[in-house]
Amino acid sequence: MAHSALPRIGLLALIWGSAFLWIKLADRGFSPVEVTLARLALGAAVLFAIVLARRDPVPRSARLWMHIAVAALFANAVPYLLFAVAEQSVNSSTAGIINATTPLWTVVLALAVRHQKTVTSWQAAGLIIGFVGAVLIFTPWTTAAGLTSAGALECLAASISYAVSFIYMDKFLARRGIGPVVLSACQLGAASIMLAIALAVTGVHTPHVTAVSLVAIAVLGVIGTGFAYVLNYQIITSEGATIASTVTYLLPVVAIVLGVLVLGESVTVAVLAGIALVLAGVALTRRRTKPAADEPQDS
Repeated sequence: MAHSALPRIGLLALIWGSAFLWIKLADRGFSPVEVTLARLALGAAVLFAIVLARRDPVPRSARLWMHIAVAALFANAVPYLLFAVAEQSVNSSTAGIINATTPLWTVVLALAVRHQKTVTSWQAAGLIIGFVGAVLIFTPWTTAAGLTSAGALECLAASISYAVSFIYMDKFLARRGIGPVVLSACQLGAASIMLAIALAVTGVHTPHVTAVSLVAIAVLGVIGTGFAYVLNYQIITSEGATIASTVTYLLPVVAIVLGVLVLGESVTVAVLAGIALVLAGVALTRRRTKPAADEPQDS
């Protein structure tokens, strides 16, 4: 089971790792609230189309919809909007290094709420090594934007929100016998409603629509939000919250590769060492000496 999830984690990392690029391009034509609402609405529309085509039943339980709404808040509405706002004032390296702390917050919070009873030595070593690798990749001490700036704090809040969502979805949604497409569609739909309310409050600005910004919105919504969330639920269901959250360690690797291939950026020895440490950290967090004791506890 562990090996079968590796391709899905890699694909999810590729999709989410390119998200910062698409957000930057979309921000050129739309406000952060508009970008977030558009990607959520497009993702929800794609997934609900699949649900209707397959004639899958949609949950009717009010209690289950309450759990879906909470997950939508912490996994979609809050972090998506925070990163869209933050990218207006911080560079990608600062955002990347803070986002890479998500697995650390996931472990800490899972232990704090007793969702996960213990952390294995392999998990602890992998999380630490992976985080060190992310630091080497982005070398935040050389950037102009400080880690205590408003934008950086927004990225930190988004990362903690992601961590909360991993645990919440694993505990209340991932193993309810409902397919990941249905859950993802409902969650994105709930988040879309939240952002529609936010847009009504903040007001609609005249967009500067370009072909590039429209393509960026489409990629973010259809692939980066709709398709990616199906993968996310599948990984959480099979691997648990802590393992699923380690996908964020691969995001800086994707960002570096895209920078070299698309923008012609150079790669330093420190960056290459960081990539190696990130991959080693992910591998260690996935190593299981006692499979039965390694999974988070279900409720």
